[in-house]
Order: sequence, then C-alpha cells, then structure tokens
Amino acid sequence: MSVHAADPSLHRERDVVPVRRALISVSDKSGLLELAGALDAAGIEIVSTGSTASTIAAAGIPVTEVATITGFPESLDGRVKTLHPVVHAGLLADLRLASHEQQLADLGIAPFELVVVNLYPFVETVASGADAPTVVENVDIGGPAMVRASAKNHANVAIVVAPASYAEVVEAIRSGGTDLALRQRLASAAFAHTAAYDTAVAAYFATHVAGEADPDAADQDGAADVTAPEASIDRATPGAFEDTVTLAGVRTTTLRYGENAHQAAALYTSVGGTGIAQATQLHGKEMSYNNYVDADAALRAAYDFDEPAVAVIKHANPCGIAVATHDAADPIADAHARAHACDPLSAFGGVIAANRPVTRGMAETVKDIFTEVVIAPAFDPEALEILAAKKNIRLLTLPTDFALAPREVKQISGGFLVQDSDRFTSFDQSTWTLVSGEPADEATLADLAFAWKACRAVKSNAILLANDGASVGVGMGQVNRVDSCHLAVTRAGERASGSVAASDAFFPFADGLQVLLDAGVRAVAQPGGSMRDAEVVEAAQAAGVTMYLTGERHFFH
Repeated sequence: MSVHAADPSLHRERDVVPVRRALISVSDKSGLLELAGALDAAGIEIVSTGSTASTIAAAGIPVTEVATITGFPESLDGRVKTLHPVVHAGLLADLRLASHEQQLADLGIAPFELVVVNLYPFVETVASGADAPTVVENVDIGGPAMVRASAKNHANVAIVVAPASYAEVVEAIRSGGTDLALRQRLASAAFAHTAAYDTAVAAYFATHVAGEADPDAADQDGAADVTAPEASIDRATPGAFEDTVTLAGVRTTTLRYGENAHQAAALYTSVGGTGIAQATQLHGKEMSYNNYVDADAALRAAYDFDEPAVAVIKHANPCGIAVATHDAADPIADAHARAHACDPLSAFGGVIAANRPVTRGMAETVKDIFTEVVIAPAFDPEALEILAAKKNIRLLTLPTDFALAPREVKQISGGFLVQDSDRFTSFDQSTWTLVSGEPADEATLADLAFAWKACRAVKSNAILLANDGASVGVGMGQVNRVDSCHLAVTRAGERASGSVAASDAFFPFADGLQVLLDAGVRAVAQPGGSMRDAEVVEAAQAAGVTMYLTGERHFFH
C-alpha cells in the first residue's frame, strides 16, 4: 500500500469539475437510456461494457466499448473487462496534482469525471434460491473496484451507484459540472454500497460455503476477519464468537413512522434471512414498526412448541399462549380460542402468531376480534377469504424455510450485544429436581412443561399460570417478583385455583410464592438458586404443593 503525501503547493483546488468523459457499467438498467441520452446531449464521451454498451448502442446513442480503449478484449466469460491500468488510471488520477496530470499525458490516458456503476445482483440471486455456482458467479469483482477507486478519488470523480441519483447528477452537469459537496455525498453512498455488498457476500459464504466445510478446519485463532449476521449468528457454534462481526441489511421499505409518530423508521432485511422481515403480506394495511416487533415476539412464543400453538401478543408480551388439546377437531382453532380466553381484554388490538396454517375455524373466531396482525405458515383459502373481508387486518405468511435464529443481536449505545438465543432445543424434564410435594402425575407434569416453555416468552420478571396446555394468567415486566405473582393471580381470577405456575427465575423470598399458594396453585416450576431456596421450599412443603427446580432461568428483557 502506498499513500502519496505530495507538496501542498502542487495541489490545485477543484470544486466544480466539468464532465467530459463517463464510464457506465450497470446491472440495474433503470433510467439508463435517459441518463445516456442526457450525457450525449451534453457532449460527454460515454465508455461502457458488455450489455450496458449494447443497450446504449441499440438506442442509437454513441458509446465506446471498454475493450476499444484498453486494447484488450473482454475475457473469461466477462470476468475480466475493466480490470486494466487504462481504466483505473483514469479513475484514480488526482488531477489536483500536476504530476498526475503529466503522467496521464505521458501514458496517453484520458481521465473519467463521472462513473456510473451498480453491481451484479448478488442479493437478488441469493433470494431467488439459485444454486451455489450461479450465486458465486454473481459476486462482482470489477464493479466494486471501480466504485471504490472513484469514491476514493471523489476530489475529481463523481461516482453514482443508484439510479435515484441520476437526475441530480444530470442537473449538475447542465449547470457546469459536479461540485465537491455532491461528489462527497456520492462517495459516501458508494462506500456504504460496497460495504453492504461485501457483507452480503461474506454472509453467504459463511452460511453456504464455509458452513459446508469441516467445522474443525476453521481458523485456528477462532476468528474470522469480517463476518456478517448470518456468518456469525445463524451458523455459529454455541459459545464461540468471532472477533469481528459486521451487521448489514438491505432496506426493504421505509415505514410510516417508528415506535412513535415523531420517529422515522425503515425495515432492513438480512441476506438469506428467513424471519418476520421476509414474510409475505397477503392483505391489510402497511405493517408498522410496532407490528413487526410484536409479530416477532409472537413467533418467538408460538414456535417454542412442537404441538399446534398460538400466541396472542400485545406490546411484546403474551396476552395468552396455548397448545391444542389432544382431541381437538381443529387443533389450531382450538389453540387460538384457548390462548384468547386467557385475557380477552388485552387481546383487543393484539398480534396473533400460529405455528400451523390458519384454518376456517380459526378465522371465524378471529374475524370478530379486533386484531392488528395474523402471521402463520399459511392460510387455508376459506380462512383467507374470511379474514380478507376485514379491510385493515394484516395477514402475513412466513418463508417456507422459516426458523428462529440461533443467535440474537441487541443494540446498546456504542455497540451491540450478541448472544445464543434462548431456545428449548433439548427440553428434558428428567433433569428437574422435585423439592416439595408428591411427584406430579402425567397431566400435571405436562402442564408444568407447557408453563415453563410459555413463561420464556414473557418479559421479566415473569410468572405464568397455566391449566390444560393454556395460559390462564400472566404477570409480566414487573420490577419485583411479588408484583408479577399478584398480577398473574389477578388476571387469572378464579382460574388460578388448580392451575400450575412457572417463574422465569428463582423466588428471592417466599413472599412471591406465597401469593401463588394462597391463590390455590397446585404445582410450581422454577429455576432455584436463591440464597433463600430453603425458605421457599419450606413454604411449598407447608402447603403440600409439588415444586420442581429446573436448574436454569429464562430472563427476557
């Protein structure tokens, strides 16, 4: 690497740079002919490559093939076109320096003042489900090199990577040339463009190429130089974290506003992602920021279960979660009805996620409940017809390969946190320890398992009461566990008696547990680990209530 540090006296300031020569090579040909026509009308020489040159020429606009100026034909099926000193000297010459100007003259090379490049459609190719050879062939090499060279030399060159910028550049040319402020903005956008592109490529290779290799053959230092969300998150070994993680996404849409009306917001999708961001909207109003957050929380809750399950979410907390009863004629409709019954008042204006296709039976119930979003793997035709009669309800289907990510990222000021997702991939009740009461019978043990899984979806401090595979009372997001216990019991009302309870973390004192015992809870699952476990266990034993220690907690902040 070399960095010139020329005598400042040799520099000549360049604000407005007239455009005499342009290099155009684009995959996205939106607005191409309008741009080329405007450049030709301004007397600008156009140099181009491959299909871009053919498109311009077919429109009757004069264009010079790159091979004509390099004296070297496009080769290797188009892999080598612009990687040539005649091109890159014209891009990188700093014409504020007399020495660079003289060297170009000596070499017989003309500079470029405008470069218009957008890259091979790598992200789109991945999204199309193309095979690996096709995807790899869409890794652009010459394009990023031209973009970065031009952006580095923005003192002399305007680099354009998006058709949305064409009009502004044409207007500048008609006014005499591009000014420095415009070129700086374009350069910033160009570097962001190539950074996102390279991150997308890194993500694909980590998940589809490196992921296919022997995992023991990875970098022995345990670190990748640059990785992306899917590289370091979706395929990571539990507990193994890369030294460098780069997060990148493609803006899919600008939302009406963010969490509140005064906050701007946009949706970005990660390359190869298979979550709520990639869901297909079949009907209803535009999704909002809060809709996405709640829908993601609902999926997180419903997809903890292998059985047909439904979660009803409001403000990222469950109003109700349930699995279908074993003999239900319409399991997903049954699961929804039972989840909704937990807290019908709070479910008003909520978000529903189902882990099975929505049936007509479920739709018949949902249509009479004000609901913001329903998201599921699919909708039966009759169900879609029923729900689509409601103008505003948003109906979304998940990607066919939907799966909850093995890792999660949370932004904090100055950085972000990455952790393994809290999942029940190897749920095993045999590891629980009975510390009070008689061993639970099969039905009670099943309810405890359900409550323990469902509790994970509740914001801490979390208490969840359940009966027969359905939540009946939820206490969430309180700053002490006693208040969460009171809230769960209050919401359950008479249903608290005879229910089972799960607590996402240990009871620090017996007072919270006592609230549940007084309400008639028949069995409890909690992690244990408090300094006062003996006191808590003693309270359960005094009440003759079965209590298991699970040995792990499930905080959710």
